[in-house]
Amino acid sequence: MKAIPAPPSTSLTPLVLSWLGLVTLTVFSLCLAQWSGHAAWLQLPVAAIVWLKGWIVARSFIESHLAHPFIARVLRTFILCVPLALILTTWFGDRIARLTTL
Repeated sequence: MKAIPAPPSTSLTPLVLSWLGLVTLTVFSLCLAQWSGHAAWLQLPVAAIVWLKGWIVARSFIESHLAHPFIARVLRTFILCVPLALILTTWFGDRIARLTTL
C-alpha cells in the first residue's frame, strides 16, 4: 500500500521571514558602513553579509536544499565566489589588477 504524499505547503510565513531577514541584513550593512566609514576591516563583515544573503535567497526562494546534490553544490560554490572575490580584491587589488591588465 502506497503512502499518499503530503501536498506542498502553501504557507507564506517562511518566505516573509526570509524577506524580513534580507531587509534586516541590508539595514545592518548600511548602519555598519555609516558607523565605520571606509575601514579596511569592513570588508570581512560585508563579505559575510553578502554570503548570508545569498544563502537565504538560495535556500528560501530557489529551494536549493531540494535540488540534486550536484546542482546544490554548484550553487553553494557560486554563492561563495562573490564574498571571496570581494575579500581578495580588497587585500590584493593592486596585484590582481596587474595580473588582469594587458
